[in-house]
Amino acid sequence: MQLAAPFDFAAGFLQENVILPLLYQTGLMQWEEWSFGWALFAVYGAAQVLLATAICVPLERLRPVEHWPDQQAVWVDMLYTMLSRVGLLPLVTFVLFAQIQMNLNGWLADRDIVPPTLEGLVPWLLGRPVLTFLIYAIVLDFAEYWRHRLSHVFNWWYSLHALHHAQRQMTFWSDDRNHILDDLIGFVWFMVVALLIGVPPMQFPMLVLLLRLLESLSHANTRLNFGWLGERLLVSPRFHRAHHGMLAAGVTSVNYGAVLPWWDMMFGTADFSAEYVTTGDPTAEEAMATGSYIAQQSAGLRRLVRSLRTGEA
Repeated sequence: MQLAAPFDFAAGFLQENVILPLLYQTGLMQWEEWSFGWALFAVYGAAQVLLATAICVPLERLRPVEHWPDQQAVWVDMLYTMLSRVGLLPLVTFVLFAQIQMNLNGWLADRDIVPPTLEGLVPWLLGRPVLTFLIYAIVLDFAEYWRHRLSHVFNWWYSLHALHHAQRQMTFWSDDRNHILDDLIGFVWFMVVALLIGVPPMQFPMLVLLLRLLESLSHANTRLNFGWLGERLLVSPRFHRAHHGMLAAGVTSVNYGAVLPWWDMMFGTADFSAEYVTTGDPTAEEAMATGSYIAQQSAGLRRLVRSLRTGEA
């Protein structure tokens, strides 16, 4: 309780001084009851960014894979992170997910259908919240493996995902550099799976933040691997860097796992070589790699249009 108090205080301050006045000015006061939850998870998101910075910055400075004289592209990645984890992510993952789940459960109840839950499928999990939370994370990570892998299978989809791969200065900030349409697809995918296994609304953003924290580490510009066993338990910066290698960019790649390498091992896409490869996508236009946020988003749209016309990535 004492640990949560500072977060509750910060969320209350944010709700009272920013969110409620904004809702009032925009005529959206019907969302007032959700505003504290939104504020709380925005605060959690900011804390997660600070934690990722505290962990990854020393690692990147002590044992960097690469040094760059100009790191302007990294600043744009920082903007992506702040928008995703402190701005849009809490709004979408808490408010929208909670509203959709409430409406869905109400619709099912009206038809005498019990809403799907993981505990309903496996009754032994009842009364074991920590274990249930971990299984939620494993199931969602499995779903993320296939979403990620399919984004490399379909040319039109990779034309959006190429924005993520275009970064030649990959750091822990790079995890959130995605095209907004790619992010939208990813959220819908993640949300549908979460609804099917009955993730509670208050746990959904926490799961997103936990998995994203580990994904930040996997993108870090650091010579870090977890050893023979550790590499097979958790995705490391070395393991994920192979996925971002220039030679792997495009519709065929390796190491699609976001947090757990188990799925790559299971489906034959794992690469445990010790090399720290150069990152980037040579097929991406320069704006995708070094342009501003708007330039990158625009370049992704242009590439999508070309892909839909030609059928190529």
